[in-house]
Amino acid sequence: MVLVVIALIAVGLTLLIVEVVFIPGTTVVGILGLVFLIVGIAFSYGQFGSETGNYTLIASTIGFALALYLSFRKGAWKRFSIKTSIESKVNEGITGQLKTGSEGVAVSALRPMGSAEFDGKIFEVKTNGDYLAAGTKVKVVQVQSNDILVEPIN
Repeated sequence: MVLVVIALIAVGLTLLIVEVVFIPGTTVVGILGLVFLIVGIAFSYGQFGSETGNYTLIASTIGFALALYLSFRKGAWKRFSIKTSIESKVNEGITGQLKTGSEGVAVSALRPMGSAEFDGKIFEVKTNGDYLAAGTKVKVVQVQSNDILVEPIN
């Protein structure tokens, strides 16, 4: 019965730490962890008496606080984190090749954003809210910064 109590409390503490560190908010994982913890402590009170139950409660509380501290200390999760970042941006510095009135073809569906090909190069473009199918002929209406606004050619 001691192993059952230890297992219930360990699973409960693990689920609560997962809830706090990885998926914050009140979710099934946190509620399930709390249930396991309460059942483990209740078994301890029921099977071993109030003195052992109190020790179990105190040990569980200290164990949770210690696990939480170790989870949040600096550098604890570095081996799990992504160490690279994306530095590039869409259409950065290449929109100068396009002029108002340039004609091309939508490579993907524009809903209202998508890809279009102009002079053999593919750009991310957007419409004024129109939904255009792939293969639709489009022309550039406006080029601002890195945004390319297109409309269908009728």
